[in-house]
Amino acid sequence: MLFNQGDRIEMVHMPDDPNPIRPGARGTVREVQRGFRPYQLVLSVQWDNGRTLSVVIPPDQIVKVEEA
Repeated sequence: MLFNQGDRIEMVHMPDDPNPIRPGARGTVREVQRGFRPYQLVLSVQWDNGRTLSVVIPPDQIVKVEEA
């Protein structure tokens, strides 16, 4: 699934972060970049709870709830 700046997303699972975004939290994608591995995406996200924490896919799992 492709993600774009401005898309609204919802967190499903963030397994590797010591202070993860909780499942069900929603946010807005601010920037999309390639990850360190060719198959990874890194999304800079402004979460509705005020946090700014990037999502790395994989291993993080999100769903798009609204397109930009």
